[in-house]
Amino acid sequence: MADEPKKVKVYSTPTCPYCIQLKEFLKENNIEFEDINVAEDQEAAKEMIEKSGQMGVPVADINGTIIVGFDRAKVKEALGLNEDN
Repeated sequence: MADEPKKVKVYSTPTCPYCIQLKEFLKENNIEFEDINVAEDQEAAKEMIEKSGQMGVPVADINGTIIVGFDRAKVKEALGLNEDN
């Protein structure tokens, strides 16, 4: 049986450099994700704050694992990527 695809949401703003780095990392590793612009979507911003407990971006929700900021090691671990990626 194939691995279930990971459900990934990225709460971000268009001007945040770490948001861009996180999304580029996901694209490089062929990880599909939902990009949620919290600068335009107040409901999503509220949801992000409830999940992460703070207002900073990016916030990644990977199958329910919340990662604040672009922490490459934590993102890879949550995605099940090996260290070679």
